[in-house]
Amino acid sequence: MIAGIAALVAAYVLSQFYRAFLAVLAPVLSVEIGAGAEDLARASGVWFLVFAVMQIPVGSALDRVGPRLTAAVLLGLGGAGGAAVFAMAQGPGAVTLAMALIGVGCAPVLMAAYYIFARTYSAAVFGTLAGVVIGVGSMGNIASSLPLAAAVEAFGWRETLWGLAGVTLAVALALGLLVRDPPKVEGAGKGSLMDLLRMPALWPVLIMMAACYAPAAGLRGLWVGPYYRDVFGAEAAAIGVATLVMGAAMVAGNFAYGPLDRVLGTRKWLIFGGNAGVLGCLLALWAMPAAGGWVTLALLAALGFFGASFPMVMAHGRAFVPPHLTGRGVTLLNLFGIGAVGLAQVVTGRIHAGLEGGAAEVPYQGIFLFFAGTLAVGMVVYLFSQDRTD
Repeated sequence: MIAGIAALVAAYVLSQFYRAFLAVLAPVLSVEIGAGAEDLARASGVWFLVFAVMQIPVGSALDRVGPRLTAAVLLGLGGAGGAAVFAMAQGPGAVTLAMALIGVGCAPVLMAAYYIFARTYSAAVFGTLAGVVIGVGSMGNIASSLPLAAAVEAFGWRETLWGLAGVTLAVALALGLLVRDPPKVEGAGKGSLMDLLRMPALWPVLIMMAACYAPAAGLRGLWVGPYYRDVFGAEAAAIGVATLVMGAAMVAGNFAYGPLDRVLGTRKWLIFGGNAGVLGCLLALWAMPAAGGWVTLALLAALGFFGASFPMVMAHGRAFVPPHLTGRGVTLLNLFGIGAVGLAQVVTGRIHAGLEGGAAEVPYQGIFLFFAGTLAVGMVVYLFSQDRTD
């Protein structure tokens, strides 16, 4: 079981890497294959949207087939195959197709780990375990920053993508060999998503999940790169440093959130307070978009740290899900979180395109304000949620 969980964490490192690496590749893809900021926003959005849509069949597969085959087959075919398509890309369309395939491959990885935790360990420690997996897995977020920039500089971006395809295939094989399915619960496979959607207590948590993950994921996954390039004239190395700092802050945030629900005796107000910090950072970035230096870097780092509430929101929602619907429950929550990021990337791409032509910082002010507005709405809805700490 421990070896299988380690393999799932390694696969989640790749999932975090793939959702964030376009920020560093943006300059070279723009020059070599003509992929502009809106093209990459679309490709990033497709990754998240495909990932989100896949949560429906993945949830059913976890309950019916089990996490081992679900994760191994999809990561091998979609993840490794998508990286290979990316390595051969000749234009923005191929990048979008590659990101869609990679989204399919990454879709079951985190949920397979959460399914095993929910079926094997005490409910009281679910939030901590969920945070640890994301915290360790977020090393992929860090790897997609300065280390990726160095690899692209040393080997070229196509060669780097071929290497990633090989690594992804190897991890998929490890999943098939090492992961052990937990015992099935009585009634597993019965019920449907409608049973979950008919639960009023779950809806405020679903709305918060949709609102809270998008700012950190959207900015770190794409917009930090173009923002630093356009507003501050940064090169790939400087963008790598900025994304590294934000990624490291997100790792720290995941570890910090994990045990705090037991320390403070609340999940609702921990999540609400953390996201109030995110809202403050977004408004500060909107008000001071050209500040630069340590000010901008500190705001992005704080946004990443406080924006790492995803596993705690997942734990809050999972507490309302009956055991025989565990797979579909965690994937429904993930659908709302990841799907919202995909939609946000498409919308922010259009915001960026619509505000171009004036001062360099204006499109990014629009993006910061969009994320602030959607988060504020989610927080208001979340006020009506029922607190539950298992």
